[in-house]
Amino acid sequence: MKITFLGAARKVTGSCFHLSVNGLQVLVDCGMHQGLDSDALNRKPFAFDPRAIDVVFLTHAHIDHTGLVPRLVREGFRGKIVTTAATAELSRIMLADSAHIQEMDAQWMTRKNLRAGIEKAVEPLYTVEDAIASIPFFEKRQYDETYALDHVIRYRFCDAGHILGSGTLELWYRGDARKKIIFSGDIGKKGNPIIQDPVHADETDYVVVESTYGNRMHKGAEDSLEELADAVRTTFKRGGNVYIPAFAVGRTQDLLYVFNKLVREGRLASPLDVYVDSPLAEEATKVYASHPELFDEETKRLMASKKGRTVRLRFTSSVQESMKLNQVSSGAVIMAGSGMCEGGRIRHHLKHNLWRPECSVVFVGYQAKGTLGRAIVDGAKDVWILGERVAVRSRVFTIGGFSAHADQKELLEWLGLFKNKPEVFIVHGEETSALEFEKQVKAQLGLRTRVPEMGESFEI
Repeated sequence: MKITFLGAARKVTGSCFHLSVNGLQVLVDCGMHQGLDSDALNRKPFAFDPRAIDVVFLTHAHIDHTGLVPRLVREGFRGKIVTTAATAELSRIMLADSAHIQEMDAQWMTRKNLRAGIEKAVEPLYTVEDAIASIPFFEKRQYDETYALDHVIRYRFCDAGHILGSGTLELWYRGDARKKIIFSGDIGKKGNPIIQDPVHADETDYVVVESTYGNRMHKGAEDSLEELADAVRTTFKRGGNVYIPAFAVGRTQDLLYVFNKLVREGRLASPLDVYVDSPLAEEATKVYASHPELFDEETKRLMASKKGRTVRLRFTSSVQESMKLNQVSSGAVIMAGSGMCEGGRIRHHLKHNLWRPECSVVFVGYQAKGTLGRAIVDGAKDVWILGERVAVRSRVFTIGGFSAHADQKELLEWLGLFKNKPEVFIVHGEETSALEFEKQVKAQLGLRTRVPEMGESFEI
């Protein structure tokens, strides 16, 4: 097998790995780049012929793992897109939402060009029509069942514990001998709300493992819960709102669970007004609710509880409803995408409220280099939002304990569970994180490691 690393190589987004094995052309993930130079990277010609790809395996539905699928189909892909049932259902709504954002951004840039005297239309990366056209290629698979692909490859998904439907991909293939490679996808941490803990395989020859938090540890769960509760309490006392940039899939649902828990335990006053300003998040929450078989036992008990609601939850779908939230000046938690503030309605909320010292912005997920979220977290005094410079006067909280990713300790534990000593390819982490994680893997586990460069290939 020849494996080529075409994304998430010394970067934390754009996951895409190309496999060539016994005449089959395979992709594992086809993700969108985010952050610095993302538009150029997303528009760069594919390093392969989309028409030649036989199958795409998707580890989960986040856009940095799926976001270029509509472009792939538009450029001629006609193979299978294989993933779990929940990932397929979430991808349907997420890719359409991503396409809508592409179209809106292209229209905005075109108008901006015209105002500057530049008569050049900006084309979207792909359209809603392209996203819809990709859905018929999806094929759903069950966790823990082994499937065959053209007598060359056998494969299986096991629960990665990251978001609903997330999978670690086990892939057996024929080279000189039968070998096995595992793609971790994004590995969840133990005890994540709602979903099961990560499932682990016994042995493998090679493993491609993420390193998003390969150089750091998360705060403890209890400390993070109390920090979030304190952020809400103190903000409300100051007469402001709490704004949370949150990915519509995974993080939003986890936070809704957490807020219910905090109110039920008396750590936040009831009723707590929570607005989820995201049509995508509303649809994703419906998908979550339709898959109770994937929930952990604590969530099943909560859902079965006869206690009344503790959170006054409102979803805002229309643009008009979203704009009306600017009239809610205090006493509310407002969640909106995107999680890194790169698009979506959160940018509008920050434009109107980031300058207000009585408000708070709570970051509960990773902020990649070059994103608006990263600039705010790094202490910028002012930022550009939607063509306007906005002062950063709100209080900023960064609470890492709500991350859906395993931290360094948990990643090392995950790698250490293999009964043999596989060769390790470290991906999906900024270069500093990936290289630090490599040092720890060598020192603590004694495994052979590689940190691939973008476009680098290996025969395995």
